[in-house]
Amino acid sequence: MNKATGSFQLSSWSEEPYDEGQATKMTLATVTQSFSGDIAGDGAVRWLMVYRADGTARFVGMQRVDGSLAGRRGSFVLETAGDFDGQMARWSATVIPGSSTDELIGLHGAGTFGAEHGPEAIYEIDYQLP
Repeated sequence: MNKATGSFQLSSWSEEPYDEGQATKMTLATVTQSFSGDIAGDGAVRWLMVYRADGTARFVGMQRVDGSLAGRRGSFVLETAGDFDGQMARWSATVIPGSSTDELIGLHGAGTFGAEHGPEAIYEIDYQLP
């Protein structure tokens, strides 16, 4: 296994509620990112989020990354799931098998992300390329 580390900056964030209950609010967040580090390129994700009355949240989503990894260009899709504790968002991600393109075909991997409330997140992904 190889390890990719780095960060991304938020390029845009649009979030729309679609269900507001007494104790929860559910939203769809559409987000774009700019990756740097071992992954260089652009990302786009849609997260379904549920906010609890205490301001914490749970989210799941699909994230496409288009750029380069280990000097090889292409794209891949991550399945993501995580939690926001009111200060910090942490999530795990897994490369969806068969989603990689071009020089990244055959990519397998999984990792973690973390972001304090703000425009930057860090990542660490263990991966294999054929």
